[in-house]
Amino acid sequence: MPRMIFPNLPVKDVQAARAFYEALGFAINETFCDEQTACVVIEQNIMVMLLEEEKFRSFITNEIAPRDTTEALLSLSCDSRDEVVDLAAKARAAGAERWNDPMDLGFMYGESFRDLDGHVVELVWMDPAAAAAGPPEDAQAATA
Repeated sequence: MPRMIFPNLPVKDVQAARAFYEALGFAINETFCDEQTACVVIEQNIMVMLLEEEKFRSFITNEIAPRDTTEALLSLSCDSRDEVVDLAAKARAAGAERWNDPMDLGFMYGESFRDLDGHVVELVWMDPAAAAAGPPEDAQAATA
């Protein structure tokens, strides 16, 4: 069985959060939804669980990260630079705020936003030839 990933995110209003991700074009898996939960299908094996804060607290032993912090950076690959631009525009139209300036390295382009609850989503496209070649030598030396 292939691995699946289910990032769980706390939200103030599950219906508003659900509508936001639907506005970006993502489907909802109703099997995993209830009054306090929505399951956003990113891809077959990647689903984001949106849990109202009360329900999210039932899964954790500490506090929910405050909105003015960044608890995670959720990066989502896109098939083209145009898809990055389109999804970022849809996110802003649905109420997201720009999180950082666009990143344009020529072979890689990205834009990021904070969703309605402050979760940071980074949309990234990388030229397939550059992705196949791997990181530049100077990047490999910096991590060695």
